[in-house]
Parts: sequence; structure tokens; C-alpha cells
Amino acid sequence: MLDLKISRQRKTPAIITGLLIATTALSACGDNWRASFKSKRERITFDGFQYKAKAKQVSKDERDHFEVVVSRATQSLDGARQAGGYEAVKYCIKEYGTSKMDWVIGPETETIIPVDDKIRLEGYCRP
Repeated sequence: MLDLKISRQRKTPAIITGLLIATTALSACGDNWRASFKSKRERITFDGFQYKAKAKQVSKDERDHFEVVVSRATQSLDGARQAGGYEAVKYCIKEYGTSKMDWVIGPETETIIPVDDKIRLEGYCRP
């Protein structure tokens, strides 16, 4: 009976070590590991490319004022503009229930130039 307790105690550190190794290996996959679980139908492409786009409010005082940063913009500038516009629509619908917006720097702005492989759009949701 004493041998059973010892073997259980020895298995517990091995299990914990195995879980730590698995967690470390999974965290090394980066930010895109979650995207790998999506089916191809769920992934949205613009101009044949996938972009990482994030919309957020510019200040806590003005929730309607937002900016969108689109990464990997040099794949296709037109696709990056479309991805930014799409992300802005999602933001305004989530925050205000409408896709109406006024652009400060929008997808149609011709002077958009990628900096560090990113473009930045800015606008206001209009409820």
C-alpha cells in the first residue's frame, strides 16, 4: 500500500511538467494560432490576402472617434484599405448599431502610405 502512494506522488510532478511543456509549446505559436482553427469559409480576404486589422476608440471620452490599424499593408494597398473599412464598419455596428461614419482618413484617401507595413485610418461613427 505504501508503494501506491509513492508512485502517485511521482506521477503528479511528471503530469505537471508535461502540462507546462504543452502550454509553452502552444504559446510559442504566436497570435495566429487561433486563426488556424477557423475554417477557410470564416476567413475573410481582401484582394486575395488576409490582413490583421484592429479598430479602437481614440480616447475614452469620445467613443465615436475611432482609428483602425491594418498590418501587412504592403501585400496589397487596395486590400489593406478594404480590410480597414470592413473593420471600421464592424466597430461602428458593435458600438452604435449602425455602419454610418464620417472619415478623417478613410479607405478612399489617396495619400495613404504604409509605414512599417501598416496603414492607419481614422473616423467617427454617426449614430
